[in-house]
Amino acid sequence: MSDIPEELKYTKSHEWLSQDEDVITIGITQHAQLLLGDVVFVELPEIGDVIHAGQEFGVIESVKAASDLYAPVSGEVIAINEELEDSPSTVNISPFGDGWLLQVKDVEQNDLDELLSAEEYEKFIAEED
Repeated sequence: MSDIPEELKYTKSHEWLSQDEDVITIGITQHAQLLLGDVVFVELPEIGDVIHAGQEFGVIESVKAASDLYAPVSGEVIAINEELEDSPSTVNISPFGDGWLLQVKDVEQNDLDELLSAEEYEKFIAEED
């Protein structure tokens, strides 16, 4: 499937993450933004906050609904995508690019081992639909 980048890891709650050395970038998937519809607001944690794998770290609101965002890994928030404050629809336009949500560091390796590969995620969403 072309809208599931192979190099990323995924969760069953439709978040993705990429790893660049010890920095993890987190966003929502193409599938998630399609289900949500037009995103109108994104609430994210503060820089310096610690998020915990499997727990809520924010909210994303669309014209259809508000959905909780769940942390794929535990770690300290070192950056948030401030562009989303003024342009939340960036999540719809570029969910795997400019629409990223936040970055964390100090992530446990076993958190990363629990994530889905692109192939596993593709199978999951096929079964879910």
